[in-house]
Amino acid sequence: MSTTLTIALTKGRILDETLPLLAAANIHPLENMEKSRKLVFETNRADVRLLLLRGADVPTYVQFGAADMGISGKDTLMENGAEGLYEPLDLGIARCKLMTAGVKGKETPAGRIRVATKYVNVAKQYYASLGRQIDVIKLYGAMELAPIMNLADEIVDIVDTGNTLRANGLESREFIADISSRLIVNKASMKMKHKSIQAIIDPIANVISKQAVNV
Repeated sequence: MSTTLTIALTKGRILDETLPLLAAANIHPLENMEKSRKLVFETNRADVRLLLLRGADVPTYVQFGAADMGISGKDTLMENGAEGLYEPLDLGIARCKLMTAGVKGKETPAGRIRVATKYVNVAKQYYASLGRQIDVIKLYGAMELAPIMNLADEIVDIVDTGNTLRANGLESREFIADISSRLIVNKASMKMKHKSIQAIIDPIANVISKQAVNV
C-alpha cells in the first residue's frame, strides 16, 4: 500500500469551508483548486495529495480505497450507504436539513403517493417508517417543479433557507435529518495508515471543538 495519503474533496461551498480545516493539519494545495481544470492536486506535503470530485462520487472513491479519506455530505452517505467507511468527524459545515415538501396549503392525498427526489433510498426508508406506500420518481434537479406540475405529491430534498420552496409556492413539511459535511475514512486505510490519518484528524477536531465553543 502506498504511503501517500489521498483525500477526496468536492468543489464549491464545501471546498471553501474545507480548505481552512486542512490548513490546520498543515495541508495546503499548491494551486487554486477552484480555478484549475485538474482533478489531482499536489500539496505542500509530499505525503498528501488531493482529488477534486463530484460530491456524490466521494464516498465511492473512499469505499473502494482509491482515496484514503474524503469529505462528504451526510445526505450522500445516507443515500449511498457507508459500508467500508469510518465517519470520525462531523465537520459542522454546509449545514442544512433533509425534509419533505409539497404545495403550500395542499393536503397530501391519503393512500399511495408519488414522491420526487434524488434521494431514492432515503425516501423509501422514511416513508416506510411511517407506514406509507409511495411511488418514487427520480429527478436530478429542479425538484420544486414536480408538485407544481402534478408530477409528484411531495418531494424529498435538502432545505437550507427555504427561500426556493417559498418562491415556487411550496412549503417544507416533515423533518428527516440534519445534514452537514463529514470526514470519512476508508477502513483499510485507517488500519494501515493509522498514525498519518490520526495526525490529520486530531488538529481538525481541535479546530471544530474551538469553533463550537465560540458559537
